[in-house]
Amino acid sequence: VQLQASGGGLVQPGGSLRLSCAASERSFSRYVMGWFRQAPGKEREFVAAISRSGGATYFADPVKGRVIISRDNAKNTVYLQMNNLQPEDTAVYYCAGRQGLTITTMTYEYEYWGQGTQVTVSS
Repeated sequence: VQLQASGGGLVQPGGSLRLSCAASERSFSRYVMGWFRQAPGKEREFVAAISRSGGATYFADPVKGRVIISRDNAKNTVYLQMNNLQPEDTAVYYCAGRQGLTITTMTYEYEYWGQGTQVTVSS
């Protein structure tokens, strides 16, 4: 499956952004989807993930309470709504998919990756 992330940009601290990730195939509902981010000089880190049906979600502690992950299987798209953004959220954000049944936070367990979208939080 090919993934195309979009929606990044420049936002002021306290602002919001909604990232989208569109998948290329109709079997999108068979994939657990996740969002990761990578800041300059740092390793890629887990942000959020959602089960195949959308009934279960999981969030990294730094974003918990500020981020919502959702999906629309009819549109083959997963979303990441980010609120109260802070400068430390600045990174390239990647969507990823895996064919397993369970949500995981580990990058190596995701087989498919989008190209990334830049999020910059600055005044």
